[in-house]
Amino acid sequence: MILIINTLENKQTVQLLEDKLKTCGKEYEMIHTADMEIHHCVGCNYCWLKTPGICAIKDDYEVILKKMIQAEQMWIVADTHFGFVSYKGKNIVDRMMPLVTMNLHMKGGQMRHVTRYKKTADFGVIYQGNGDKEYLNRWSERVALNFSSKSLGAYSIEVEHAFSNH
Repeated sequence: MILIINTLENKQTVQLLEDKLKTCGKEYEMIHTADMEIHHCVGCNYCWLKTPGICAIKDDYEVILKKMIQAEQMWIVADTHFGFVSYKGKNIVDRMMPLVTMNLHMKGGQMRHVTRYKKTADFGVIYQGNGDKEYLNRWSERVALNFSSKSLGAYSIEVEHAFSNH
């Protein structure tokens, strides 16, 4: 299943994305975060030390985290500011830390977290606005590497069809 976490509020853009998804013929679930209460990670490390795999922040993000564990692909849909994803999109990724442990291992000559679950979703970014595509592609690669998955890349919602290749 493809999990799409939409942080956009513009209904026309969301409809454009939905239309593209319908043409790809793949099973997907889209979560719209506009009306959800999702707080920022506070770096308390409870998800590693006190309540392994469970975030200490009690908000609507727990539903998203449970769906991430089941997904084959996960896409973050976000606005861009200064070439990078908005704080809403970045926050979704920051809150993914319960999916990994605090333990580290070498992977590709780099230290990376050990994943908590056997299955990990491949990661991609769909952005709106003036995103720096090269930088967003590199960020997608780094996020995927840190969560032991594959990068799906970064695509502009206005001009590209992210789901045609994946």
